[in-house]
Amino acid sequence: MVEAFPWDKAPRYLLRDRDRIYGTTFWQRIQHMGIEEIMIARLSPWQNPYVERLIGSIRRECLDHVIVLHEHHLRRILMSYFAYYHRWCTHRALAMDTPNSRVVQPPEPGPVWEVPEVGGLHHHYERDAA
Repeated sequence: MVEAFPWDKAPRYLLRDRDRIYGTTFWQRIQHMGIEEIMIARLSPWQNPYVERLIGSIRRECLDHVIVLHEHHLRRILMSYFAYYHRWCTHRALAMDTPNSRVVQPPEPGPVWEVPEVGGLHHHYERDAA
């Protein structure tokens, strides 16, 4: 957990199942990092839809389309995808906004530029500044 999340960037919550692999040491580390642990109910894997949805999105929209060369390459791909996902992917639950809110450009005439994201796997579009 320490390697995955540096002290200043740890998430607020950790949703996890009740696997015995998470022992006392893991629990103490989470507590010291200030992460609130939320466990799903016993024998209820259906309670983990958010994590399953996120993992499915990462796989379908990113990892199914690239060949990962090594761990550092995987980390670089995932960081690029997460940046794209938070800056440019709209979500219905956010009233078609992005997790990191952005300024919507007015529909004025003029050239529109395609900007590659995630190594060209995804794109966003911008207008020329007036």
